[in-house]
Amino acid sequence: MFRHEGDFDAFVRVMVAAYERFPIRILSFCVLADHWHFVVWPRHDGELSDFFRWLAHTHAMRWRVAHHTVGYGHLYADRFKSFAVQKDEHLQTVCRFVESRPLLDGSQARAEGWRWSSLWMRAEGTEEQKQMLCDWPLARPNDWVSRINAGMTEGELDQLKPSLERGRPFGDEKWQAQTAHRLGLEHTFRREGRPLKQPARL
Repeated sequence: MFRHEGDFDAFVRVMVAAYERFPIRILSFCVLADHWHFVVWPRHDGELSDFFRWLAHTHAMRWRVAHHTVGYGHLYADRFKSFAVQKDEHLQTVCRFVESRPLLDGSQARAEGWRWSSLWMRAEGTEEQKQMLCDWPLARPNDWVSRINAGMTEGELDQLKPSLERGRPFGDEKWQAQTAHRLGLEHTFRREGRPLKQPARL
């Protein structure tokens, strides 16, 4: 999807345009070679869908025109995936995951050197770009960049996996259960695949 720096820069321009139309609070983001991640803090129902629908649709159209592939089918394989996050250290974990992606993917030796992420943009971006980025609902630790570059532990990645793959709310057990019930997401806790057959009883 993103073949060279111009493709990444074009996505950021579409992102700015999407924000101008649907100014959702963006806490963290990272654009990689074949996908992207965002951590956002919607104010009301529908805001998340409005922003990402316009972002993906407009980016796909402009990418097809720029690469002379109009009519070749969908650029995005599926609708974006999302999951709710508890507003405590779990939120910090998700933001660390997103901003450390260049390290995990081997795209960059130091995460702050990746130009297409909130970590770089907060320090080096234009004023227009910085205005898109929201202050956290939690205090950002002073050693944040060091924490990002320390990477994610296997345990942290294992905890995040069900949320990334199945949309399971990410938080402590009580909050997860309450949020899953409120949002109708109890299925994200069930085992995948067909239910086991019960043995016949005589």
